[in-house]
Amino acid sequence: MDYEKLGLFYLGRPYDLDTKSARDGLLLYDSKDLVTHAVCVGMTGSGKTGLCIDLLEEAAIDGIPALAIDPKGDLGNLLLTFPDLSPGEFRPWIDEDEARRNGKTPEEWAASEADTWRKGLESWGQSGDRIKRLRAAVDVAIYTPGAQSGLPLSIVKSFSAPAPDFIEESDLMRERVATTATSLLGLLGIDADPIKSREHILLSTIIDSCWRQGEDFDLARLIQMIQTPPVQRIGVLELEAFYPSDKRFELAMAVNNLLAAPGFSAWMEGEALDVQRLLYTPEGKPRLTILSIAHLNDAERMFFVSLLLNQVLGWMRQQPGTTSLRAIVYMDEIAGYLPPVANPASKAPMLTLLKQARAFGVGMVLATQNPVDLDYKALSNAGTWFIGRLQTERDQMRVLDGLEGAMSNAGGAFDRDKLQRLIGGLGKRVFLLHNVHEDGPEVFESRWAMSYLRGPLTRTQIRTLMAGRKATAPDSTPAPPSTREHQRAPESTRPAVSAHWVLPPGIPQYFAPARAGAHYVPMIVGAANVRFTDTKAKIDSTRPLTVVTPLTADPIPVTWDQAQPATFEVGQLSTDLPSGATFDELPGPASKARNYADWTRSFVTWVSTAESLDIYRSPSLEIVSNAGESEGDFRARLQQAAREQRDAEVTRLRQKFAPRAAALQERLRRAEQAVEKEEEQASAQKTQTAISFGTTVLGALFGRKSLSASTLGRATTAVRGVGRASKEAQDVTRAKENVGSVQSQMEELDAALQAAIASLDATYHPATEPLETISLKPMRTGIQVKLVALVWVG
Repeated sequence: MDYEKLGLFYLGRPYDLDTKSARDGLLLYDSKDLVTHAVCVGMTGSGKTGLCIDLLEEAAIDGIPALAIDPKGDLGNLLLTFPDLSPGEFRPWIDEDEARRNGKTPEEWAASEADTWRKGLESWGQSGDRIKRLRAAVDVAIYTPGAQSGLPLSIVKSFSAPAPDFIEESDLMRERVATTATSLLGLLGIDADPIKSREHILLSTIIDSCWRQGEDFDLARLIQMIQTPPVQRIGVLELEAFYPSDKRFELAMAVNNLLAAPGFSAWMEGEALDVQRLLYTPEGKPRLTILSIAHLNDAERMFFVSLLLNQVLGWMRQQPGTTSLRAIVYMDEIAGYLPPVANPASKAPMLTLLKQARAFGVGMVLATQNPVDLDYKALSNAGTWFIGRLQTERDQMRVLDGLEGAMSNAGGAFDRDKLQRLIGGLGKRVFLLHNVHEDGPEVFESRWAMSYLRGPLTRTQIRTLMAGRKATAPDSTPAPPSTREHQRAPESTRPAVSAHWVLPPGIPQYFAPARAGAHYVPMIVGAANVRFTDTKAKIDSTRPLTVVTPLTADPIPVTWDQAQPATFEVGQLSTDLPSGATFDELPGPASKARNYADWTRSFVTWVSTAESLDIYRSPSLEIVSNAGESEGDFRARLQQAAREQRDAEVTRLRQKFAPRAAALQERLRRAEQAVEKEEEQASAQKTQTAISFGTTVLGALFGRKSLSASTLGRATTAVRGVGRASKEAQDVTRAKENVGSVQSQMEELDAALQAAIASLDATYHPATEPLETISLKPMRTGIQVKLVALVWVG
């Protein structure tokens, strides 16, 4: 079977509902159609999850990353891929209770399952080699937020301030703030109305104020801000009138109790909730990331899903637009997350993604076995519907209502009676595909999954699968703020001076953030905006730089070569003397104002030589990386660019071959008409000849006793008829040969097209091609000094 086509997903084969059997051919789904989202509906046992796993497998082979939200625990089966298809590979993952029910030992059942999977794959033209391709194409991992069974995932980044361009989008910012507040209150067991609940209004006001000032927050900081909000009025009311301090204290205590709960620490550990890292490894390899939430309660699930969808929105808005599929966001069961009337925290970001994600190449795939309690108005944005067997007529009616809305949006015809008949005849693993990009619906049977579908994984099984990954997974949870060791003098050399040093006028001094009662040492801070430009590479990037260097009493008191990155930002510096602090002795050069001008000039010289901007360039695609973009992220972006070029080339090739294909199709039609005409003429001539000859013979035998001249004439005419019949038969043969010739030409044309398309796959290899490195140095005129001053670091 030739199903390995660029940009096409092999999902199954056409199916005949009348004969209850598969038809010839393949069901190949264009990945670009998934940009307009997909809905998969089917009752338990319909094969819905298997079909969606097929789709994720195909995306993985095509190098398309995916986030898969798993409320039931089934998607972990995507890690159960066994290239050798041996009983030993299956043995750890079989259901031993099922083996006992079938009267077999675990080893016998493993052998039986391995044999079943081998035969199943072979019946669909697949083998262990394709499983190897799947495993090599993507990195697959299971994350378990709020638990340690899989890879832990920290939610700290979820409270980070969005990017400035996101904040400027008022609708997106309002939704992000509201869903974050709703999610937090949901964890506290507070079902808050965004309009009427003062808890929701207060949290929204605090979060909005922090983010608009570019400030991140965590739960500890939120507790402080609940007690002492950054605003004095909410609406037209004074804060105390709107939400008295004693009541705010109760809310603060509720958040504190949540933070202090023994199990909540798991939410703060592990990798950061970073969508880019969940979609691509640091090296740029696509990922299939399974976010297992089966272990969470309903409130925790809603909390995490809404935070995740908000993070996806923020990441998405930073991507350039595209018509090719960039990534998939799949959710295995959306019942309760997109209801028709209620507004849970997950609904607003999900609606926004359904409306806007297509412009950024992000395809939403939403599945459910409960088609009644869904917002079909929202789902009318989906262009692809996979409909499996449904349990009740009510389910069928609801699905048809949603499908009618989708067709109305697409401007297509909708035959409700026909679709209802088709849906009513569906069986296990048989689906109705309704794609607005195609001419009509298609019934098909889903292919055999490469992954071993053993059912939901337990937490112990997830822990076993991820055991090797945990040892190497980075812990991205931010550590508490502390001062770098190289910025502090040894304990034995630091005199504890409680009084602060008095400086002459004109010498400003600053204090870095530190804990109460800290000991401070004097250093010189240098801060600048450093601009890197390269006209040829079209690079014009400015990045901030803040460093500190030791201040000594040596002949050269400040040496910028010893500078290290500061642990603070310039905006965090204060001119207020910290209470309870002690100070090191201040070296004499710090008290001379003229020294700071010299240190500023030497700072500029040091920056111009020490700082550089390394960017990467792809020779094949002639694309350069952005400033600060890692090699892995750049390769991930190159893969998307290559996919877009590939899709454009495939479209161009199809357009190029289309006129020739149409001409051959027309020739084939005329040739087939000629065959039909010649066959009709040959048949008629044979009949006439037979009648004439038969009449002549009978007349000679029974009508007369001897041959007459007229009888001989008719016989001669009959013989000539035989000759004409022979000629007509030859004409039929020539017409059929002409049909065969045209068909051969069409096959040759199709082979040439497929060969041209296949050659594109060898053209771009952005994941492995050697990259050029361009190192840029700043010009002195491109260094804008913001500050060179004395800073006390605790």
